[in-house]
Amino acid sequence: GHPEIFPLLLTEKTQEIFNCRPDEDVTEENNFKCIKKEDIIQDLKTRAKSSDFLPFKKVILEYPGEELLVVFDPSLQYGQNFYIVASEEAKENFLKSLEAEEEKEEIEEENIEESLEVRKPWVSLGSEKEVEEESLIEKDTKIKYKISRVRRHFGAPITFTDKNAAEDKESYAECTAYEDNTFSIKLLERDVGVQMVPKLREASTQTKWTYPKNASTQYYPRQLSNEAKAESLSSEKLKKFLTAVHLRVEIALQQNEIMNVFFDDWKALAEDQEEGKADVYFKEYQSFPDVEYLKNRTISCVCWHPTIYGIIALSTREQPSYEEQVNLSDKSLLPQSVILLWSLFDPLCLQLVLKAPEDICCFQFSPSNPNLIAGGCVDGQVVLWDISKHEEKLESTKPVVEEVTESSEGEPRAAVVTEVTLGLMAGFVQQSSGEPPLVRHCAASSIPYCHTKPVTDVQWLPHNVEENQKGGTSENKDEKKLQLVTCSPDCSILFWDIPSMERREEFLSAKIKEERRSQMPPGDPDTDEDLDLSWKPLIKINLRERDNDTEYGPTRISLRKLQYRYKPRGRVRPRSTLRGPIKESTYTEMSVSSSKNLELLENISTDFFVGNEDGEVVYSEWKKKIDTNTAKPHSQKYSLHTETINTLQKSPFFKDIFLSIGGQKFAIWKEGVTNGPILQSSCSAGRYTAGQWSLTRPGVFFIGRDNGNIDIWDLLKKTHEPSHFQNISKSIITFISPSSASAEQHFLAVSDNLGVLHILEICQTLCHPPSNE
Repeated sequence: GHPEIFPLLLTEKTQEIFNCRPDEDVTEENNFKCIKKEDIIQDLKTRAKSSDFLPFKKVILEYPGEELLVVFDPSLQYGQNFYIVASEEAKENFLKSLEAEEEKEEIEEENIEESLEVRKPWVSLGSEKEVEEESLIEKDTKIKYKISRVRRHFGAPITFTDKNAAEDKESYAECTAYEDNTFSIKLLERDVGVQMVPKLREASTQTKWTYPKNASTQYYPRQLSNEAKAESLSSEKLKKFLTAVHLRVEIALQQNEIMNVFFDDWKALAEDQEEGKADVYFKEYQSFPDVEYLKNRTISCVCWHPTIYGIIALSTREQPSYEEQVNLSDKSLLPQSVILLWSLFDPLCLQLVLKAPEDICCFQFSPSNPNLIAGGCVDGQVVLWDISKHEEKLESTKPVVEEVTESSEGEPRAAVVTEVTLGLMAGFVQQSSGEPPLVRHCAASSIPYCHTKPVTDVQWLPHNVEENQKGGTSENKDEKKLQLVTCSPDCSILFWDIPSMERREEFLSAKIKEERRSQMPPGDPDTDEDLDLSWKPLIKINLRERDNDTEYGPTRISLRKLQYRYKPRGRVRPRSTLRGPIKESTYTEMSVSSSKNLELLENISTDFFVGNEDGEVVYSEWKKKIDTNTAKPHSQKYSLHTETINTLQKSPFFKDIFLSIGGQKFAIWKEGVTNGPILQSSCSAGRYTAGQWSLTRPGVFFIGRDNGNIDIWDLLKKTHEPSHFQNISKSIITFISPSSASAEQHFLAVSDNLGVLHILEICQTLCHPPSNE
């Protein structure tokens, strides 16, 4: 009957936010709270669907006043623990009723006080006589006893003698027991304390001792005479026995030739394990916090330099809240997007800073030319850096191996000393410059031709291999071939070539001119031409099912093989023949770059695995002929993970084994096994956020969790749970990257959501594999 009242269920979190906790902030006496309308609208924006005010969003927005009245309802009169008064009139009536009740209570208290002040004189009605009768008055006189003794008897020795009590009846008085009605009172309640103590028992035992003594036994073989031997050999019993067992003996002899029957498999299973329990741990080797570039940012990707020992690169990414993303219209207020290069031997100084147009989600060093770095941005662009001019600076931080000879043994021992340490010993180390070198990107993809969503994975293709016209392989010396592949949740996989050196230099000079133009005053004339970002992908694969409009947004990709063939140089077909209809393709489509200088692809085929945003692992065999414009896709989907797949990595030891991690599960897959993974984990309590295979042990991999722990999985020991785990950070683990620095020293780079990079030294147990692993 009250349309202006709306029952409301407030959870504990909402009660803490708005200071309306029952029995603390609001009680049955003071049962209301006025909450500002602006605070409730801010809560709806911040918590969105999780806000308790979401069902009454329209009512709150249409409320004319500035404060809403929220009333505590402990008796659940309207069905919930609180209710909202959604009109100003009802709100005023409620507050006036409370004021009226308070005034009424004050008047009653005043009347009580006045009545107490005006007291009537006391009139006796005879009650004092009852009090006197009930009071205890002692009437009988007390008897006093005085006991005296001669003083000399004090302290005299006392002698006791034995006497038969039956002989003299006057020498003792018998006190027989009888029932006294005075103490026969029914016990109604009694306080009893019990103290429990352990029961003690003394016991002893005597063992029988036997002394040792030497004992020996001499036995002799049973000897048969020659007649007994001849009779036994010619007996029918022996012939039947030999006939019955000769087949089994033959099989046993064959088995002895095939395998060693005395080989102890159980002993060989643990031959590489030490007698004691091996220590498995990570040792903190170095950490890289940076106030300028890593403050309030998270680390999105970490990579070791493939050839220069001790150089590690990391990319940072901003994680603004929802309100900041909506309200922040000026991107210049965001921190600068960079890739940082550090050295283990000079951790106080940055070696290089790679400038990026947007935040970098992922990047990779080129395995064939480590001076080239390709990265993917949050806006879908693909960026390329060339650090060849700074290669000498990076190599100068490598340790110098010096031979030291010990006088006691005379054997040489290697000592690792950095050049910085040598300079300190010599006393002429130069002070490092305040700012590290800043490297601009030398190529960036054209925005209309790149991804429309963040680039989630970047991989370099195997270099110097392509398929020739006869079906064999030939060396690829031309730069304008497929060298890079990227994927994004926009359902696209792009294949890229690498621009030539001249093209990269032109782009870099044009980029510098563009920066100078941006710094010019508004009134100065602009005489330079506009910058043309002409780096475009060669091939684009769209992962869509046209029949049921299903899209697979890949977040990770693992290429199994890639075969492609260019048409021989000659007459180029018209572009209209290349852009024919692609209605025959039900799953994928391909588009070719419009660059006129590139050779045309005749056909291309690839097999790949992708992990998407829905936690699915998709295997696809994709083939296409450019002339006929036909595609023959064959795909298979596995739904295992419940969240986005963050890791899809091949084993460094087996080409057909790869690891997928996402949500609360991980799985190990084998190519060719179509009925699912060969190993699947159970759901963990927390989320898995990153993972990597070990570079030295085939059965070991590392997984990062959302609670800052690193799980160490050793499949030789356990497959149902991690063999060990260690806490690294208080925040979420965002990326893991292992490195084999030397045969005796291995590192694991672990980054967290707080922007700190931890370099951990892996123990020897996790570095050296057993012989049978």
